[in-house]
Amino acid sequence: MLGFNGTCPGPEIRQRQNDILRARVENGLEDGTLVHWHGIRLPNAMDGVNVLTQDVIIPNEGYEYRFPVSGSRCRNLLVSLPLPFLRTGRPRTVRPLIVEEPAPPDVDQDITAILFDIRLDDTGQFDMEFDRADFITAGRLGNLMTTFLSSEQARLGDHIRLRLINPTPDRIFEIRIDGLTGFCVAYDGMPLPELVSLGNLKLAPAQRIDIIADVTGDVILRETVPSGGEELGGIMLNGQRQIRSAPIAPLPANLVPAPGEITQTADLFMQGGAGDGAHGGFGGWAFNDVSGLPNKPLISARRDEAVQVRMVNDTAFPHGIHLHGHHFWETDQNGARTHLRDTTLVAPGETMTIVCVLDNPGAWMLHCHMLSHQADGMATWMQVS
Repeated sequence: MLGFNGTCPGPEIRQRQNDILRARVENGLEDGTLVHWHGIRLPNAMDGVNVLTQDVIIPNEGYEYRFPVSGSRCRNLLVSLPLPFLRTGRPRTVRPLIVEEPAPPDVDQDITAILFDIRLDDTGQFDMEFDRADFITAGRLGNLMTTFLSSEQARLGDHIRLRLINPTPDRIFEIRIDGLTGFCVAYDGMPLPELVSLGNLKLAPAQRIDIIADVTGDVILRETVPSGGEELGGIMLNGQRQIRSAPIAPLPANLVPAPGEITQTADLFMQGGAGDGAHGGFGGWAFNDVSGLPNKPLISARRDEAVQVRMVNDTAFPHGIHLHGHHFWETDQNGARTHLRDTTLVAPGETMTIVCVLDNPGAWMLHCHMLSHQADGMATWMQVS
């Protein structure tokens, strides 16, 4: 498989908000590559998207990414995923970037949990073959699921922060976590204004969930769909401490601009896939009858405009729609803003309306983060001037 610095996943990077990150990427692959810093608010030229922001780094050449981890207007505490450019038949690799608050919550351990899904052949090697069905159905789903944990031991009574990341190409993970009592405190790096109880958790590709909880037993991550309880990994008990009496509190809110008057609206119709009717694009999937990046952006806006996008899933499959360089508000059926995210999961037949303040200049990709769907047509972009 591909790797960063000799491992897959690559070694974790930790920085504080507003630090300057400098990362020199040396391409030791046989093909061109890029690194996309998922979920980070950064200058457009550093976003690592072919055609829109950067040419690929050719083999045996390098490129230095340099940017502040969270701009002054958006104090993101993000778990980001630098991802190599998608290439048919080749696995991606990930490297978690943890951006810590100036005053992190008081926990005994801060643990990163990377959900993983790969397809192996009969010999146990990575399966390099792609079936056409992988592109026009639910995507390239593996036959081996696991979790890479930055720590695999904890004491009974430990107060921990668990950062769940789903960097898989296509799999939606539906999991439960045994052995914890606590709350979800952030989605996609954005603190929740109210704590959300732990229950069954769903993470589309590219989504993240932060949890703060007390350890009440062996901490076991289990998939609930479709296997109904398959163990994905765990943190085993080693010792004991007294459980803290202080209640868990919400994390401090990030400073993001509140939407004013909506100045532009757009519809994003998801089309294609197995069993669906024809569309105007050349690929298996399309947005608004176009496969791949269109010549004109979905929205062209001035900086700080508030826009609304109605996402209509007319296909038989779910899609995780991700916007680069920004976060947006999901809305409920009454139009009320709910969660701040950078990736939203839209079920078959569902309509999801998002509201976003486009305050980061540049050309920003908007695409399905089921990367088999993106590779076969589901991509567009927004222009912010």
